[in-house]
Amino acid sequence: MLCVMCVQEITLTEGSKVFASWMNPPPPVYIQFFFFNVTNPEEFLKGEAKPRLTEMGPYTFRQYRPKHNVTFLDNGTKVSAYTVKSFVFLPEKSVGDPKVDMVTTVNIPAVAVINRLKGVGFWVASGISMYMGSIGTTLFMTHTVEEMLWGFKDPLLTRLKTIRPDTDEYFGLMLNKNGSDDGEFVYHTGQQNYLDFGRIFTWKGEKMLSLWKTNQSNMINGSDGSAFHPFLSKEERLNVFTPDLCRSIHMRFEKEVEVKGIPAYRFTPPRAVLASGKNNPENEGFCLTPKKCLDDGVLDVSVCRKLGCAPVVVSFPHFHLGAEKYAEAIDGISPVHDRHQTFLDLNPTMGMPVRAMKRAQINIHLERVSGFPLTRNLNGTIFPILFLNESVVIDDASAARIQKLLLIVTLVSHFPLVIMALGVILLLVCIILVIRFYQNKVIQPPRTQHFGKCNLMVNYDKKKNKNKSTIKNRI
Repeated sequence: MLCVMCVQEITLTEGSKVFASWMNPPPPVYIQFFFFNVTNPEEFLKGEAKPRLTEMGPYTFRQYRPKHNVTFLDNGTKVSAYTVKSFVFLPEKSVGDPKVDMVTTVNIPAVAVINRLKGVGFWVASGISMYMGSIGTTLFMTHTVEEMLWGFKDPLLTRLKTIRPDTDEYFGLMLNKNGSDDGEFVYHTGQQNYLDFGRIFTWKGEKMLSLWKTNQSNMINGSDGSAFHPFLSKEERLNVFTPDLCRSIHMRFEKEVEVKGIPAYRFTPPRAVLASGKNNPENEGFCLTPKKCLDDGVLDVSVCRKLGCAPVVVSFPHFHLGAEKYAEAIDGISPVHDRHQTFLDLNPTMGMPVRAMKRAQINIHLERVSGFPLTRNLNGTIFPILFLNESVVIDDASAARIQKLLLIVTLVSHFPLVIMALGVILLLVCIILVIRFYQNKVIQPPRTQHFGKCNLMVNYDKKKNKNKSTIKNRI
């Protein structure tokens, strides 16, 4: 009965301990943005020098992500939900004011337009290039951090809108993200099988994606990273589906850690996750243009991340776990494992994250395009724009609750041993009592009644002798 109660506490069922935290996570989630400011754009465009970048940040936001429209399905074995994300700026945790601080970076709208016009013909491309030059469009732009994140009205996109009304004239890396969701997820509750706890059943109504070349690449594996099944082992391969990447990644055990008194296993993505198809056959399906497949450590997500038609490439910050050539092509890039690693610290008994760092970098692939003189000196540079660090550490109240649950689980798991120990103790007590009983019986002196008989015998003899004496006197 106690075991059933413990399992109920570690399932996505209404009233369980973990369900309330799953619906509205109490620990604060922070997202930090670090921009790469270009200090030599003209030299780079002329082919005279590598791009020289300086890191700006963090610009920190508190992220709220409660689940909405929570509905139980299939007799409680599954649950659907939308995770709505909102962001609030935290000046006390930031290096400056995003409304004031300026950053120079790649002109992503211009690159998107150029990329879309690949193959239209030299003369058409040249005409459009001249038009772009006439309105002052170059391959680099300078805007405030706030504009880069949440959006600004771009002059090139505004003019395109007059030709194509469906064009969005606003651009921002986080445009329309505040108050948005990633679509409907359906999760397994773990009621039928604890190993399914938190595992994704469908995303946006689909069990598989249709973006990549192979079925393996299109699989939606694992959880969304917020919950894992209990009783984890160090040998497990933990799968996590990431909507931002439109793919699943996996993590492996790295080491044991402790967070606020709670033991945890640290899982982290190995190098194989973003390895090229030639080094990891599992990733062959992520290259949609076989003759232009990228090397280790980067992933072209243009098909997924809708930044116009910009060639968006993701990596770990500073090309951590990537091919050395990407970092060597840029001044100011230096990967450091502890600063740029993505990891999850999970309590193995509960399967719950107690600390997490999700780190990713957004890059733009800059290539030479015929008909656009601005690109003539480009050589396929993977150009960093920013990296983000999404972090969470369990709060004190939640840590206390988990410690109580761990105590219950520990007691239940050791209950048979406790019963056996009590049985052994009782058996030893009985043996000791029996031994002492027999020892007392052997050394006990004669009882009083025996002495009584002897006294009666003595009195009888005395009385007999007295009678004899009396008779003798009478004679």
